[in-house]
Amino acid sequence: MANLRSFVGFCVLILVLEPKLLALADDSGNVGVGSGSGGGVPELCNIDARSFLPPPYGNLSSVTCKPIWNTFILRYSQDEDNVVNIILSSVYTTGWVGIGFSKDGKMVGSSAMAGWINRKGHAKIKQFYLQGSKEWEVIPDKGELPLSGIPSSLVIHGPSIYLAFQLKFENHLARQPIILAFGTRIPKHSHLSHHDDKTTILFDFSAGSHASAASSTNFGQMKKNHGVLGIIGWGLILPIGAIVPRYFKHKDPLWYYLHSVLQFIGFAIGLATVIIGQRLYNLIHADFPSHRGIGIFVLVLSILQILAFFLRPNKDAKTRKFWNWYHHWVGRFALFFAALNIVLGIQIGGAGSDWKIGYGFLLGIVIVTVIVLEVLAYLRRSEKPTPLDPSFQMNPVE
Repeated sequence: MANLRSFVGFCVLILVLEPKLLALADDSGNVGVGSGSGGGVPELCNIDARSFLPPPYGNLSSVTCKPIWNTFILRYSQDEDNVVNIILSSVYTTGWVGIGFSKDGKMVGSSAMAGWINRKGHAKIKQFYLQGSKEWEVIPDKGELPLSGIPSSLVIHGPSIYLAFQLKFENHLARQPIILAFGTRIPKHSHLSHHDDKTTILFDFSAGSHASAASSTNFGQMKKNHGVLGIIGWGLILPIGAIVPRYFKHKDPLWYYLHSVLQFIGFAIGLATVIIGQRLYNLIHADFPSHRGIGIFVLVLSILQILAFFLRPNKDAKTRKFWNWYHHWVGRFALFFAALNIVLGIQIGGAGSDWKIGYGFLLGIVIVTVIVLEVLAYLRRSEKPTPLDPSFQMNPVE
């Protein structure tokens, strides 16, 4: 009955935390909409870009203006013929500024428009195809953006750079993953340097030209939340929780309470990771069946581990040894596939070398810790005196 009450209490805790986890998963970074409306830098929307942009961008009668990231401002309009005018601006000193359109939220495979002022002071704006994540895989004058044929334009006005171009879609443009990036080095021979920072946003272009409820979701931040929580929960806390009972059972009952607390915390963080992952899946409909399938499999194994905790038989029960075998091996399988999925997620998300190095360093620490503790446990066992044969006598009487 005590275990049952604990299980019910845990379920209630999850229900209480669920709205907060969903709020974390919906970390959209929404800002105000409408010409001259609020946001992180609303004063930049008060600038009438039509006064200095060439036609047709300077002739647009109705434009929606929205701050979307840092000092990036997006002005856009869309007519009944699905012609979309895009005007992207950002505070600029040197280097390049770009906006990409993605099919699934990934940088690789997307097409982008980037603009800069070269060393001779000439304005440059080009389309690029992001064939890969390396600098040489960003190909100039290539891409799949449906440019209408109207010349694109780049203008410096005050402290900001303005990229203006026109797209002609077959259907009405609604929710679309867009990639925002900038680099501080001036491109050489139209080859972009590696970005200094970037983000991906799910933007809703369906607001038209009125200050209605258009929304943007900071998809890039959600991806980071998903990855960070996955590494903390599955890559750090749960492995530490698994190490405790194997090497510290001589600290009874401390090891048991420490193991239980760590595993419940790890499970809660892992659940938040799955919720954010499902939210991302629903938003962009990205098809990564291997990553998603392994994630669901790991979640099922972790739920089975939680249930096993509440159904644990007594030490003297005949089924205890079978329960121990089940609990140990299901946990090991869960941690193995979780580590595999973290690596796969970093690769799929195009997170870059920083994430790979960071997780590799963390995984290395965990593995080295296990090896050291295993050696110490072996030495501790070898130092124990061997039990003497009861028939053996130190001073036998003849």
